[in-house]
Amino acid sequence: MTSVDRSGPAAHVARHSSEPARPVFVPPRRRPRKQRGPRWLPGLVLVSPSLILIGVFVYGFLGWNVRVSFTNWRGLSPKYHFVGLSNYTALLRDERFRADMRNLVIFTLVFVAGAMLLGFLMAMLLDRGVRGEAFLRGVYLFPMAISFIATAIVWRWLLDNGSGADTAGINKLLAGVGLGFLRSDWHKSDSIWAISAVALPAGWALSGYVMALFLAGMRGVNETLRESARMDGASEVQIFWYIVRPALRPVTFSALLIMVHISLKTFDLLYALDQGNLRIDTPSLYMWFTTFDGGFYDRGATIATVLLIGVALVVGPYVWYSLRTERR
Repeated sequence: MTSVDRSGPAAHVARHSSEPARPVFVPPRRRPRKQRGPRWLPGLVLVSPSLILIGVFVYGFLGWNVRVSFTNWRGLSPKYHFVGLSNYTALLRDERFRADMRNLVIFTLVFVAGAMLLGFLMAMLLDRGVRGEAFLRGVYLFPMAISFIATAIVWRWLLDNGSGADTAGINKLLAGVGLGFLRSDWHKSDSIWAISAVALPAGWALSGYVMALFLAGMRGVNETLRESARMDGASEVQIFWYIVRPALRPVTFSALLIMVHISLKTFDLLYALDQGNLRIDTPSLYMWFTTFDGGFYDRGATIATVLLIGVALVVGPYVWYSLRTERR
């Protein structure tokens, strides 16, 4: 009988299979920690100091100002006797306030139109890929870094209405290039459009900001779309009108509302330029003088509340549009 060799691999497997299996260590599963409280609670705790400060020093003071507008507080001693809407009705009958509102409308139109147009032209220039683009961007944005007080001091000299040997600023420049017939008294003119001269330094100061907004919108357009349009024979004007212009609608809307909002609350530029000139008087200046020079705190609070309502009517659609765009 032939003997079977049991020393092969099968015998080796059998030998090991007879040994007891070693226990495999399985780490215990950790139970997930139960979250205590809602998920938004840590974030709320983190921002609560800022919310409290904003609530007290912004919205709290706004509410206090609205309250004063319904009282007859005059003089240094506060008097909170409720008078209803009498301050608002008296303000609407005030001839100076009506003139200030007219000046504000003219200032807003000239300022917004000038800043938007100049900013758009500068953005178009930079979007062409000119040499020294980084340097030009800095030059265009530099006026925005200057305070309105410093801007007013510079432009007070540029808008000087002197004559003869006393001519300075823009009038002297016009006379030097043979355009002396364009000499103007600027903001000291008797015309109702004198306030439009004040819009020049304001538009100059913020045109760089508008340029940055438009340039960001133009650079956001896909270059492939432009190249495809060029290959199809479209001109640069057609490319701008049918491709770039629709992409700039949100930017234009945002820039327009921001400029209008700034124009409604402009104070320091007008105050430093010519604070005693009623031809460039606006509700913000009227509020300052009637409150701190005249002591009519009720009227000052009423003017401030009217300006607050105007700003809310401008900013409200912007916030609604932004929220609607984010939801999409």
